[in-house]
Amino acid sequence: MSGHPVIVGGGSAGMAAAIELADAGVRCTLIDEASRPGGVVYRGPLRAGVDLGYLGARYSKALGKLHTDFAARAQSIDLRLNSRVVGGDDRSLVVLDEQEQLQPLAFEQLILAAGCHERNVPFPGWTLPGVILLGGLQLQIKSNVVKPLGTTLIAGTGPLLPLVACQLHAAGAKVAGVYEACAFNRIARQSLALMNKPQLFLDGLSMLAYLKLHGIPMHYGWGVVQARGEGELAEVSVAPYDDAWRADMTQVRRESVQTLAVGYGFIPRTQLSQQLGLAHGYSTDGYLRAECNVWQQSSLEHIHLAGDMAGIRGGEAAMLTGRIAAVSILQQRGVLNAAQAIERRERYLGQLAGIKRFRSGVERYTARGPAQVELPQADTVICRCEQVTRDAIDLALEQGVQDMAGLKMRTRVSMGDCQGRMCVGYCSDRLRAATGRADVGWLRPRFPVDPVPFSAFKHVGTEA
Repeated sequence: MSGHPVIVGGGSAGMAAAIELADAGVRCTLIDEASRPGGVVYRGPLRAGVDLGYLGARYSKALGKLHTDFAARAQSIDLRLNSRVVGGDDRSLVVLDEQEQLQPLAFEQLILAAGCHERNVPFPGWTLPGVILLGGLQLQIKSNVVKPLGTTLIAGTGPLLPLVACQLHAAGAKVAGVYEACAFNRIARQSLALMNKPQLFLDGLSMLAYLKLHGIPMHYGWGVVQARGEGELAEVSVAPYDDAWRADMTQVRRESVQTLAVGYGFIPRTQLSQQLGLAHGYSTDGYLRAECNVWQQSSLEHIHLAGDMAGIRGGEAAMLTGRIAAVSILQQRGVLNAAQAIERRERYLGQLAGIKRFRSGVERYTARGPAQVELPQADTVICRCEQVTRDAIDLALEQGVQDMAGLKMRTRVSMGDCQGRMCVGYCSDRLRAATGRADVGWLRPRFPVDPVPFSAFKHVGTEA
């Protein structure tokens, strides 16, 4: 079979897939938008000589092994960094290369490992300078480029909250406290599921012990309700949440901080999978996600999904799904026969099973309360690109809007450069609450999925 397999995304899933292909003697092309492979989790520092000891020995070991294994197979991998896939169809991609020129790239097999983006939860003051998403803050810590200004408060839900708090403190930053929106008993009920990954469970306990030892308070059943400041963040208001995540405004507590990091989980990037015409469904939290089978094959068997695009389960699971996708391609190309491919796939699926059970427990305790959509005030901006406020969305719902397409036409939400990445979550939550329907539609992204400079079209459609 002619033509190299193409991998979109150079994170842990894409790197693991490339390693698996290279070990079988199959050359591939790997495209990533960053200047260094590894993704958000395993990219590592952006300059040489940085000591990552504050991130822990296990992380440093995993980071070093992945990059060493990948580098050892460099001759079999056509690595294209600083390149962004901005569109495509079921047989070719459009790539904005490092010279900012658009280039077509045909493929016979494709692995989409484009990762995820963070869930945005609007609240009064969420657009103030000094308010940052938790994953973005962790990327800063791991890159060792900048540290947050002054004292940091961390709020949201999930195991990333105490992890980032520990990493921040170990890196020399001051942490005011951690506010976990879920009540402690809700987390405790998932103990059996969390024990499917004993090392991760113990890591979680050790993080809580670290926070207690260093006087960093961990508050369960509390969440952010407002951020204030003149031109930049100066104060954050937090309050206890009930089971529906409705804030008790009679018990508001105010913290003077310069940085607020909020984290409510991650959402698979589906912009490209939608453009390629793949089948999609809805996850339990209402977000769109591309569908795949046990071979990581999408609705088109030559296009595979790996990493966060196949489910948000962390770096170890991402590498396993990348390897399974590569095994499927090796079978399609005749490098492995059916029995060999199935044996290897089952080995990887066995390792993945415990992670899935662990993540199911995490997803149950981090499930958002429906009252979270009540946090924004009437003048709170929901769509940052088009400056659409909550009262504009409220008016559209009062006028009978029933789906995302109607809301877009009425208010212009999702019509900016980000094409809804920032606002579609809140808008779909509001529509589901207002209509009582689980399926309120989705917005198919337009080409290009990311902005491109006019100079990129200089040679497109012209004769040589």
